[in-house]
Amino acid sequence: MAGFLLHQGAVVICAHGGQAMPTTPNPRVLVTGMPTATIAAPWVVAGCPLVPPPIPPCVTGLWLIGTVRVTSMGQPLVVQTGTAITMPGAATLIPISMQTRVMAT
Repeated sequence: MAGFLLHQGAVVICAHGGQAMPTTPNPRVLVTGMPTATIAAPWVVAGCPLVPPPIPPCVTGLWLIGTVRVTSMGQPLVVQTGTAITMPGAATLIPISMQTRVMAT
């Protein structure tokens, strides 16, 4: 599925509303002057309002599905239509706003 590439300044939240950011931006591919992210690097989630019990708050997120045709340093890039899961709560990451100039599949 085609979608816009996510970059370091994109607004991505966990399903509970915590803010997610890439831990290792990809400096080889820039969009609107900001580095993109590959699916190999985890994302850190800050401010997840979920309080145990029963489910602990989201701490990290990992993109499982990214671009298929476009890669950087041999890794797929994170794309708006990709699939991600958080740990330890197994929620999803939801892209809210991102650059709208570069699409990839």
